[in-house]
Amino acid sequence: MTAYLIVDVDDLLARLHEKNLALDLHEVATALRNGATLASGLMSADELVAVAAADWNRHSLMPGRITPNIQQIFVTTGFDIFNVPERAFLVDALVVHYFADSDVVDELVLVTTRADFAALSSRVNLRPHTRVRVWSDQAPEVNNIIFQPLETILGIPTKTVSMYIDFENITIGLNEQGYIIDMDRLIDSMVRQARAHGRVARMAAYAPWGQRGSLPPLVDTQGREVSDDVPSRLALSNIDPVFNLPGKNSADMRIAKDVLADSALSGSSDIFIVASGDRDFNDVFGALRARGKQVIVWGVHGSTSRLLENNPAILLEYLDDFTHFQRHTELGQIYEDATRDAGGEALAFRPSQWSSVVLQCDLLQAERPRSPLTLDDLTDQLVEVHTVTSPARGEELLKQAEGLGLLRINHDNIVTINDQHQIVSITRLIRDRIVHRVANTLSVRSWEYVNYGFLLKGISMDLDLNGPGMNLDDNWRSEWIDALVREGILVRELVAHRHNPEDLVPVIQLPEKSAAVQQYRPTTEDPEVEVPATDLEIQEMMYRVVVSVEQFTSFRKFEWCPLGSLHKRLRAFDSGTAFQRAVEVMMEDGAVLINEYENPQSNYHTKGISLVMDSPAVQRVLLERDAFVRMLLDLYQQHIPITAGAIQASTGLDADVLQMWISIMEIENILNLVPGHTDLYSLFRTHHTVNLIAEKYGIE
Repeated sequence: MTAYLIVDVDDLLARLHEKNLALDLHEVATALRNGATLASGLMSADELVAVAAADWNRHSLMPGRITPNIQQIFVTTGFDIFNVPERAFLVDALVVHYFADSDVVDELVLVTTRADFAALSSRVNLRPHTRVRVWSDQAPEVNNIIFQPLETILGIPTKTVSMYIDFENITIGLNEQGYIIDMDRLIDSMVRQARAHGRVARMAAYAPWGQRGSLPPLVDTQGREVSDDVPSRLALSNIDPVFNLPGKNSADMRIAKDVLADSALSGSSDIFIVASGDRDFNDVFGALRARGKQVIVWGVHGSTSRLLENNPAILLEYLDDFTHFQRHTELGQIYEDATRDAGGEALAFRPSQWSSVVLQCDLLQAERPRSPLTLDDLTDQLVEVHTVTSPARGEELLKQAEGLGLLRINHDNIVTINDQHQIVSITRLIRDRIVHRVANTLSVRSWEYVNYGFLLKGISMDLDLNGPGMNLDDNWRSEWIDALVREGILVRELVAHRHNPEDLVPVIQLPEKSAAVQQYRPTTEDPEVEVPATDLEIQEMMYRVVVSVEQFTSFRKFEWCPLGSLHKRLRAFDSGTAFQRAVEVMMEDGAVLINEYENPQSNYHTKGISLVMDSPAVQRVLLERDAFVRMLLDLYQQHIPITAGAIQASTGLDADVLQMWISIMEIENILNLVPGHTDLYSLFRTHHTVNLIAEKYGIE
């Protein structure tokens, strides 16, 4: 007896994806082969010719991606792998390879929804009573076949499911029971549990998204808070994040309205899951039962209404039973392990509720330097700045901060901050650098405020913020500026644009009466106070930047030069703001570009500067540089001692310009003082730049 099972793998995978069915492909392949063996009446699956046909090039593993090897799955379950890159030739290729000279086929099973593929049965040599079966989710328009739903072959639940999550209720309940709300784990478990009941048609999560303090801390598997990212994380898992206004009944009313509307539609889901422990849904559940729907409620042990627990018409499941959460007391160890073991690129260090705890602790201690900080003081402060919505939520947050190791709370409820904790030290560093830059700019420039865009540029060039996870882009910088405004450390206002009074622009100021911010105001004795650069200093620094970047990029064959290394190289010529202002002017003139680049010598991106070579400013500097080097080559060839006087006699340069070019040549290692002399230089004749210029101008 000759029996064939031919699986249209491309079509099968597309159908499973469309139906949002996360099935184990090994189990799918095994079920198809065993089902075809049984349907054909064979004694063993080895008697069946099983073929997995596809454009297998599409399913190759991508480098660096963790994906199942689909081809290997079908091979290990007993399938022949048949590769046809062009779909239009698939049936012809199958006929030629398997059925051109074959015996009469007794049983043919096709797994496809495509009519062109199912038409293969008309081109195969069949016995008069041969059965042709097509397994799919819908019958193709082909005559003389036996159609069987794929769901019955694979054992896929035929019921459909809709899931509605009262996200605020659930997360608060989990938090009150002492659980760490790991969003990765929570989302995965909810999706997995919903699919266990049937094919998921809709998933939605209701919360006052974006309302600060409305939700408890939500973390990822590394223990880092991800509250602001939750809507996008839900959306990536096909859970629709639905906004509702803050308040106890707001989500209840919205969910009840959507559930009743959805269940009244023709073709609505068979099963409705509501994740909430609130008793207010009892009437909704009654309406669903009256419409013949199965009702499943997900609650949290200890936070679910007794009315729900005693309602025999619903199936009650507990999130903390099918999701293995960890306790708050374990949070500190989770964070330490993640920090120690994390490989690759560091995660962005963004403002969070933990940052708010650190900043408000410091603010209170600065305002009351001689008074101990109590748990009640800090809780009230967190409520006042809207980090949390109530004192109870504030105490929960501080207990979690204690578990994380951020704080220490003694038996008298006196709070002390852990200065050594990584979150504390990085939060303080970012705050100090941003506030110092604002204060310094206001002092040096005698401005009333700092333009928001100007501040972003200044922070981007702050070398102290070049650590892992920091100063990544303007979005990162904006988040921290806005966080410091929210915490009361900076003030953000809208003022009329100086060129267009009808246009309002955002500016940043320091609060007038904040004891905590006074420490950042520079004084004349402060060694870090930046002196405003003169126009001449900025102009000279622009020359130094162009020459250094061009030499670095041409010698290293790079498109860019690390900004931090460049500043370090030129720091001796920076009075305080000359380098920053020179780069800003050149950016505005289109002479340079500042970007984040992949660094082949580091796991992290590096802020770099590159020259716009066709810029008139860059071309002018390089032409002057070339002329100066050609003059040095001329002195060298004539065996004339290279001194400031000889150079001045050859060029006629003013004293200041002459000294600038000599110092540029020294810093770039083209000229070197002869030992024992104060005004006699040697030319590095084989220097990369000197060779390029000599070759360019035909100098021997």
